[in-house]
Amino acid sequence: MSKMDIVGALAEELWAMKLGLKLLGERAKIGSFWWPYISNLPETYGVPIFFPGEDIKNLQYAPLLYQVNKRCRFLLDFEKEVKNAISDFNMMDHPFGGQDINASSLGWAMSAVSSRAFRLYGKKSLTGAYSDVPMMLPLIDMCNHSFDPNARIVQEQGEEQPEMLVKVVAEKEIGANDPLLLNYGCLSNDLFLLDYGFVIPSNRYDTIELKYDGALLDAASLAAGVSSPNFSSPAPWQQEILSQLNLYGDTADLKVTLGGPDLVEGRLLAALRVLLESENESVQKHDLSTLKSISAEAPCGIATEVAAFRTIIALCVIALEHFPTKIMEDESMLKKGVPDTTKLAITFRIQKKSLIVDVMRDLSRRIKSLLSKETVSAKG
Repeated sequence: MSKMDIVGALAEELWAMKLGLKLLGERAKIGSFWWPYISNLPETYGVPIFFPGEDIKNLQYAPLLYQVNKRCRFLLDFEKEVKNAISDFNMMDHPFGGQDINASSLGWAMSAVSSRAFRLYGKKSLTGAYSDVPMMLPLIDMCNHSFDPNARIVQEQGEEQPEMLVKVVAEKEIGANDPLLLNYGCLSNDLFLLDYGFVIPSNRYDTIELKYDGALLDAASLAAGVSSPNFSSPAPWQQEILSQLNLYGDTADLKVTLGGPDLVEGRLLAALRVLLESENESVQKHDLSTLKSISAEAPCGIATEVAAFRTIIALCVIALEHFPTKIMEDESMLKKGVPDTTKLAITFRIQKKSLIVDVMRDLSRRIKSLLSKETVSAKG
């Protein structure tokens, strides 16, 4: 994870807990204006931080396990900070009405916020930009998610409307018994599960995370029958381009992804195109945006493109082998009937494996198309 990712993740946790502490304070307050809303919030949330230990293992996906463990550690550390901060308060001034604040209650608050809060526009800065402000919106937060929503949130505030007004506006005709659907965001299943406690089947924004590593690429190229001495020991001119892609050097971000709208993260595709080329000139005539684009028509030639795709397919095979179970085994487990958290964990890992298989199929089709073009060109 890069430094920017770490800072961003920490900021997300802090704003969630700031709003979460406010929620806990209102929950403890006798006669709170918000009590009718708070009393209808779920008593428990089906997010991974509350999974039994065995079901956390059942996720089988290291990047998500890392995030779950990080959130749990954050809650334990934050519990100590909160208890230390309120230790000297007497009962009359206690911000939580004397109630014990522990990792469990903090986890409940963070889950309530992460699953229900919306980011809206806050105050306007001197530069004219608006700050993001997380808000919990009673009733509106009952709308479910869809990538094809039938409604959207509108925020109004101005000279004629000095107080902020937040409302849900229909995007299309909605039937009397149809649910209101909002788009929570173009998120991966990791984030949907971590923050909302559900998984989207065939999520077109889902990705699989890999580590860019020379030794891993060597193993993949060997499995793919692709010969290149440059994966572990790139030439100086290749190192320079890899540095521009932030895949080489002390501060490199080595996290790359497969899947999502781009199919293959551009940095990984560009790196393979560069490393599989022995001639500097054939690469230098293209800019980075072209080298990173999968829609670019084999910029370094068909042979290099086929070798790059075959290497990525081999990376997919290696990624699948890291899962202890196969898709058929997972589906068989679901048919037997399992607890909800187990079902969610198994569904999540099925979607990850299915995503990898889909990437392999797509790249295989692209290889077939490239080879047919090469054959036609040779005949011509």
